[in-house]
Parts: sequence; structure tokens; C-alpha cells
Amino acid sequence: MKRTGNLFDRLVEFDNLYLAFHKALLGKKQRTDCADYAFRQEEELFRLQADLKNKQYRPGGYRTFFVYEKKTRMISAAPFRDRVVHHALCNILEPLFEPGFIFDSYANRKCKGVHAAVKRCSHYAAQFTYVLKCDIRKYFASIDHQILKNLIRRRIKDRDVLWLADRIIDGSNEQEFCLCYFPGDNLFTPLDRRRGLPIGNQTSQFFANVYLNPLDHFVKEDLRCPGYIRYVDDFIVFGRSKKELWEWGKAIKSLLLRYRLIIHPNKFQVMPVRCGFAFLGYRIFPYHRILPKENILRFRRRLEKMKHEYEKGAIDLQTIRLSISGWLGHAIQADSFRVRKKIFSGCDLI
Repeated sequence: MKRTGNLFDRLVEFDNLYLAFHKALLGKKQRTDCADYAFRQEEELFRLQADLKNKQYRPGGYRTFFVYEKKTRMISAAPFRDRVVHHALCNILEPLFEPGFIFDSYANRKCKGVHAAVKRCSHYAAQFTYVLKCDIRKYFASIDHQILKNLIRRRIKDRDVLWLADRIIDGSNEQEFCLCYFPGDNLFTPLDRRRGLPIGNQTSQFFANVYLNPLDHFVKEDLRCPGYIRYVDDFIVFGRSKKELWEWGKAIKSLLLRYRLIIHPNKFQVMPVRCGFAFLGYRIFPYHRILPKENILRFRRRLEKMKHEYEKGAIDLQTIRLSISGWLGHAIQADSFRVRKKIFSGCDLI
């Protein structure tokens, strides 16, 4: 693979930092720290440019909080200044790595996303008899820093860009600890190797694709699986026999051990496509897809809660309509007309 250099000057150009600033600001203009930075944007961007050029840039501390939806996730929010740097780096690196990603990798890529992945999944579901579902255990918390840096160096040789990428990776806050041993480890190896990327960073989403790109190529080129889809660490493989899929699954597990990753034992299963299977918030069948019952129940509860808050004056109608629109955008991708009609019958909030 050809390695690329002479990138740092483009990264620290004011135009690139200005573009990164607007990407970081998108949807966050009302937040105090973002508004303060925006008020002094020219001064702040020139200061940031100087810090990057002089190698004086240091990532700030993360603000962490937890999201409870099906399972608990720790989300890490970087200071706004750091988010500008993350976007600036991705502006340069993404176009270089993008041609090396397979078509059926759908997370955090232009013209991809959840709905495109689900449509592709339905396309494969109509063609194959069985599906193997896989999910990597604590993926973001398990990403090994040294392995990730080596993968980036396969494509990038600019020392200054690598310095910045390393600084962002090394500046990751402590993630959930999970003690795992891999072939060749001694007693202290899991403690000596740094791992984990903060969920919430633009760079973390990009690095997550870089880290699993070898898996994508292994499945498509070495195993020659005709039907394969990955969205972050959630991936599925289609086949025409259970035996074939179990053999592929065994090979995938073996490859992931080289990247110090483990498939969740409770989320590694082969099933008939005709029975339907869960994927990215939908239940997929060969010729249709529906919303899972828990999704509908969760939205009903949220809608009821918003009604009470609206009656007490805690939220306004615009906030409620935005929340409803978000769910509808998800629901209309499934065969959900009757469900939507039942939920919103007599509802005066939309």
C-alpha cells in the first residue's frame, strides 16, 4: 500500500481549521462553550494554528456522562477546541483511507449510515437462507493503541500528522476496564498495553473504521463471503448453510484475536433468515422489516412523558415535534404504518 506524506501543511491551513470549526459547531450553537469559542473564532483559530505548528497542542480533559438505552454506555465529550482539531485531522485522513474501505462498511461514511445498511441487509436477506450475527465485546474500550497506530502508519508517513494522531489517541480518557488475555500474553500484558477510545469523538468513529478494515477485507477477500455488512462493531454474514457460517465465524474469531478483540459470546449466533433477526433497531425478514416491540414501547413511554412535561410547561411544542420527527424518520424505514397510525391517533402534539 502506498503511503502518503506532506499532509501537515494542509492540515494546519486556516481554511481547513475554519471548515473543521463549522463541522464541530453543527447542532451545538446553543451550548455556552461553543458560543464562546464562536464569538472569538478568528482569534481562537489562529491561536490553535500556532499551537499545532509549534507542536504545543495538548488535548484537554473529557466530560463524561452515561447513556442508558438497552445497555449503559459511557460517552466522553471533549472540549470544543479539541473537537475542532478532531475534525481538522479527519478532513485530511478520511479521503486517504476511504478508497481502502469496502462498500458494505456503513458507519460514519458519506452516503452510508444506518438506513443504507438496513436496506442493504434486506437485499441480502432476500437472497440467503441463514445469517450469522456478531458483535464485538466492549469494542471502543478494547481498541489497542499500538495496533491502531500501526494501522495508521500503513497509510500515512507524514511525521507531523502522525504526531497529532498519536497525541489524540494517547489523550484518550480511561475507558471501562476489561481484563482479557490473548495468545502470547504474560501476566502483566493487559496492564501494560494502553487501550480504549472515547465514544463521542469524531476521530474515534473514524479510527474505529480503520481498526476493523482488515476484518472487512478478510471476510470479503479471504473467506469470499458474498453477503457481509458492518456498522461499527455490529456485523452480519449471510450464507446458504449453517456449517458454512459456523466455519466462517470460527475464522473471524481467530482473526480478531490478532487485533486483541473478542466477539461477545451471547451475540454470536446463526439463525434462519425467514425467522427474522435484529439489526440496527429493526427486525429484518426476507421481504419486509418491522420495528421491535421494545422500540415501540420505549417511544410510547417517551411520548407520554413529553405530554406531562408539556402540560407542566417544562418543554415547548417545538422540542416535542423534533423528538417525534426523529423517531418517525426511523419508523418509516420499516413496515410501520399501522403502528404509527395507532400511536398518533388523537395525538394533538404534531
